Amino acid sequence: MLKNIDPVLSPDLLRHLAGMGHAEWVAVVDANFTGEFLAQRHFVRLPGLNLERVCQAILSVFPLDDFVAQPVGFMQSGRLKLGEMTLVQAAVARLVYAEGLKPEAIESIERFAFYERVKSATLVVQTGEESAYGNYLFSKGVIATFT
Repeated sequence: MLKNIDPVLSPDLLRHLAGMGHAEWVAVVDANFTGEFLAQRHFVRLPGLNLERVCQAILSVFPLDDFVAQPVGFMQSGRLKLGEMTLVQAAVARLVYAEGLKPEAIESIERFAFYERVKSATLVVQTGEESAYGNYLFSKGVIATFT
């Protein structure tokens, strides 16, 4: 047990998140996503947990990249207008806003383009999220002090 670490963050997940460097991407995807198939490097499964809860835990330890215009991306639903979010996607967006990012920092990514981007992610985390299009990408930033 560790103090002040979200219990959703399993030892395996923490190891992969901590091992990632600046500008590497983590994909957090729903239960229907072909995560294990598309994962080129590391894959962690967190069944029974929804997308918002897993993203909340990850963002509690994961600095978002402030060197790129859009360090966050979500899979665009084919049933919504470009840029519109499902309820599940909007819940995660609110977590991102709480980290200090503005709406323009979140990119809407077409479904098949999202699949291609996941192939280059360092880590794919598959949740138990049952909602369609419950998929996000996050770019890791740095925790830096400037002297």
